[in-house]
Amino acid sequence: MLMQALRNDRGGQVLIGVLLVLMIAVPLLNQLPPGHALHVPTYTVTLMGKYLTLALLAVAVDLVWGYLGILTLGHAAFFALGGYAMGMYLMRQIGDRGVYGNPLLPDFMVFLNWDELPWFWYGFDEFWFAALMVLLIPGLLAFVFGALAFRSRVSGVYLSIITQALTYALMLAFYRNEMGFGGNNGLTDFKDILGFDLQADSTRLGLFIASALALLLGYLLCRYLMAGRLGRVCVAVRDAESRARFLGYRVENVKLGVFTVSAMLAGVAGALYVPQVGIINPNEFSPLNSIEVVVWVAVGGRATLYGAVVGALVINYAKTYFTAELPEIWLFALGGLFVVVTLLLPRGITGLLRRREASA
Repeated sequence: MLMQALRNDRGGQVLIGVLLVLMIAVPLLNQLPPGHALHVPTYTVTLMGKYLTLALLAVAVDLVWGYLGILTLGHAAFFALGGYAMGMYLMRQIGDRGVYGNPLLPDFMVFLNWDELPWFWYGFDEFWFAALMVLLIPGLLAFVFGALAFRSRVSGVYLSIITQALTYALMLAFYRNEMGFGGNNGLTDFKDILGFDLQADSTRLGLFIASALALLLGYLLCRYLMAGRLGRVCVAVRDAESRARFLGYRVENVKLGVFTVSAMLAGVAGALYVPQVGIINPNEFSPLNSIEVVVWVAVGGRATLYGAVVGALVINYAKTYFTAELPEIWLFALGGLFVVVTLLLPRGITGLLRRREASA
């Protein structure tokens, strides 16, 4: 089923090919002497790895918005929860390099005069446990939230507002020092991951490859899910929910399952994002971040999956450039781009390319 879908998915084939080339070429080019014309510096490797994690987040959003019609404005919550789970593991790796002679407590807990590690931090000194929580915590939240919302038949703009309220509430909660997640400053000053120095070039390359591989596997998983009967049911729910319900489909279960998978993918993206940027704080829960992801998907092209990757890479590269060169106009440029795409390119960049290809 997956192979048949990929044979008819030219954009997906290109994406897979590009990711495979990047996983091979970037480490090789990074090993070239710094003065070489083809040398890729470690800073660029880290920046590319960050872009790939954000692309995975965009794929997760496209899965529910493009194929189910659920305009989610809360996926930043799942992304941030996955990031916090990884950040907790990284904080526990600091060990005897902690300050004030108490290696069992993260530094911020020492500053706040905490006497013991909170119960919900136990287990995060093991990578396998943290990796499990990266999937379980966002997935469980999405399952509980979706079960309440979908079975109450909340939909449309009301569902979008509720998802935005969810991530805003979590942001406010994580700002509180007594929550035990570092408050306003969040978690930072990471040292090691799996025993490897996070500042080492080889570790940065490993994280880049892991990000590319996660995006590749995430794309293939979403393409597999949407290539069969489930995908056809999702499109039916998106285009005619009442009719799909009348035909006997358990619409609530379809929405709940896909929404939960999407949240888990967002959690993986957050977990890979954190060790590459070196910090996770409550700002990652900001509703504005969720809105930006929706813009990425709209610009790239909904219901294509690879279009979400294109949109995420294009917009984040533009963001990096404009915030450095012309920071005062970036938000205006982003808003203007969204308006132009909505009015003139409703199918996004990939839709325009497919239309030109068809007319050629």
